[in-house]
Amino acid sequence: MLDNQTIILGIESSCDDTSAAILKNSTILSNVIAGQKVHELYGGVVPELASRAHQQNIVPVVDAALKKAGISLKNIDAIAFTCGPGLLGSLLVGTSFAKGLSLGLDIPMIEVNHMYGHILAHFIDETSTETGILKEKPSFPFICLTVSGGHTQLVLVKGYLEMEIIGSTIDDAAGEAFDKTAKILGLPYPGGPLIDKYAQEGDSMKFEFSKSRMPAYDFSFSGLKTSILYFIQKEVKKNPDFIKEELVNICASVQKAILDSLFFKLEMAAKDLNIKHIAIAGGVSANSGLRARLQETGEKLGWKTYIPKFEYCTDNAAMIAIAGNFMYQKGIFADQSVSAKARMVF
Repeated sequence: MLDNQTIILGIESSCDDTSAAILKNSTILSNVIAGQKVHELYGGVVPELASRAHQQNIVPVVDAALKKAGISLKNIDAIAFTCGPGLLGSLLVGTSFAKGLSLGLDIPMIEVNHMYGHILAHFIDETSTETGILKEKPSFPFICLTVSGGHTQLVLVKGYLEMEIIGSTIDDAAGEAFDKTAKILGLPYPGGPLIDKYAQEGDSMKFEFSKSRMPAYDFSFSGLKTSILYFIQKEVKKNPDFIKEELVNICASVQKAILDSLFFKLEMAAKDLNIKHIAIAGGVSANSGLRARLQETGEKLGWKTYIPKFEYCTDNAAMIAIAGNFMYQKGIFADQSVSAKARMVF
């Protein structure tokens, strides 16, 4: 402990980004992320290549995070690491590194659920660049729409470590729908951000795609993906240049269909539970359409909305560190028997 401050080293390696962060109480001193360009060649993440890259990246990334924060290993109070869910090989690298460092430094380690991290990123201290005032954090209870390439969930957040999934996708995630659509359109990986980019220039009402209506607050995106595929195949058969000519309108229409599905359930849950504090989290929360839609819906329905900083939307160690800090304060630690989990109970 440094100057009566809790210093947490966060490690994230659940997919293809190797990240390390240093947190002092609720303030991020550094958040270093190393991506993996190799997957672009294959149009998606290759698990074996991802785990190999993590092995190469983790030591220099942790070293860079320490140096950027001006902190030495002897100042670290605990190591928080992503235990799951994610790619098993990737998780094993972060978990093994954390276990070894914990033994070497004789400090506790904290296993963090990746999805908890996304939500708790909202509690990292952030100062507004415009006003210089500390940004407001969500009040409990709040609903968090967590959207990524692997997950789509509505989470009722009752406390820092008290969360309940009230709705989730029964098949594909919204982020996967974005990426698969991009692949159908011949866009390079990762395609989700490109869909968002082109959508800003298109007419979202030009084409209409089927949207599922699942029971309660659950989602489904497999039918939407199929609808998009058949539509594109049909139109390209009639006009080989259809994608090129209508790209921005296709992207805008697809994005609207996905957002309509998400907000139909989000609005339903908020009304049923009478909750006015609404947040978004996960990689897809970087999508400009989603961020704008939340603000617009919030103004219309009287919600208090919370949108994460872009840096904390995609996989990063800062969110793991802040989640670890809340667990540290409660004395929730892991021992050397801990193992990586490709699937992890929320």
